[in-house]
Amino acid sequence: MNGHEVVVVITNLPDRATAERIADALVTEGVAACINILAGCTSVYRWEGKLDHADEVPLLIKTTRTAYPRLESALRKLHPYELPEIIAVPVAAGLPDYLNWVVQETTLKKEK
Repeated sequence: MNGHEVVVVITNLPDRATAERIADALVTEGVAACINILAGCTSVYRWEGKLDHADEVPLLIKTTRTAYPRLESALRKLHPYELPEIIAVPVAAGLPDYLNWVVQETTLKKEK
């Protein structure tokens, strides 16, 4: 699939309402085909030299390598964190019809 390779982008939000608002915006903008809003979790990290714990809501965002720059830009604008976690993981294999659907949902209309 080259530039249309499917990737899963991981990010965390401070609460479910924010996660739902951002998920709706990303799918509406066509930069994500599907987003899973997971159950809350506790993240442990060092920030500004201090150990911290935070309750967060993870998102699993399905998009393509081609759409990733638009997704990252939109997510950075919408995300409330100063330094949000935005990690893209390539999908090694998957149901071809599903992967094709992700490509179709994240392809700019002018590309079609």
